[in-house]
Amino acid sequence: MELIDITAIWVAIIGLGVFMYVLLDGFDLGVGILYPFAPGETARDDMMNSVAPVWDGNETWLVLGGAGLLAAFPAVYAIFLPALYIGVFLMLAGLIFRGVAFEFRFKASRSRYLWNWSFAGGSILAAAAQGFVVGAYIQGFQVDGFTYVGGPFDWLTPFTVFTAVSLVLGYALLGATWGILKTEGATQQWLYRVTPVLLVAVVICLLGVSLWTPLTQERVMERWLSEWTLLWPLPALGLAAVALLWRSVQQRNEAYPFLCALALFVSAYVGLLASKWPYVVPPEITFRDAASAPESQLFLLLGVLFLLPVVMGYTAWTYWVFRGKVRSGVGYH
Repeated sequence: MELIDITAIWVAIIGLGVFMYVLLDGFDLGVGILYPFAPGETARDDMMNSVAPVWDGNETWLVLGGAGLLAAFPAVYAIFLPALYIGVFLMLAGLIFRGVAFEFRFKASRSRYLWNWSFAGGSILAAAAQGFVVGAYIQGFQVDGFTYVGGPFDWLTPFTVFTAVSLVLGYALLGATWGILKTEGATQQWLYRVTPVLLVAVVICLLGVSLWTPLTQERVMERWLSEWTLLWPLPALGLAAVALLWRSVQQRNEAYPFLCALALFVSAYVGLLASKWPYVVPPEITFRDAASAPESQLFLLLGVLFLLPVVMGYTAWTYWVFRGKVRSGVGYH
């Protein structure tokens, strides 16, 4: 009998990597989603400067989650990639566009508007692609053994379109609350006005996804009905986060809106995982079915246990160094 469940440790590591990416890259994607609606170039400068020092570090967690999935659960990777190839390609294309826009926008003068649209378009495309991936995961995959047998556009359904729109709005909410924390003056006041509108839209989307999800798979409804005493605290946390977020915005608090938005994402993320557990490839393949050999997992775990504290350390250090407000006219360059 194994004293240490290495497979469970890998599930926790990959879950942490995806979770950290959604939270951290979520708000800087949200800043880009809000870009076309900003009241002027000064506000756009403030918003971009608020994420410019940290955006590339945030995407480290995406690399960690993807590489860990390939190493520890190769069967999942082998199914997800052909099933979601187009969605993943669109996400990477969006991330490339917005990454280039960070540098070129500050150097451009007459063509600045092009880089504004590149930053906004790349952010929206990357967020929407992630929403399609989430929706496809919820509705499940057609597999034969460990081989994907569905079509290249099975990920494109009315449900996945709805989840894509929902995630774009959710990231926009994170971006708005992050801007409230990091900016001041006219930019901050505009974000205070935008945040309640986004919050209402996100709540509607969360309700829609929550009601629609059980219709995609009967097992989800059975789990919530049979284990409601364990799972219902998650939506309760979400409702509390919504109420506190609304109140903190009305009171013009700077830090609480962002913290409440993070709590809302936590409740949604954990609720999704709890609904699907232990199926890593819905509707049939569990994470133990898809795991690589214990020897391989152990060998790779030794390296990750060294790397993970380093990633967490420099992430925390970066946010500490660049703490405080962004001021107009002072770029991160």
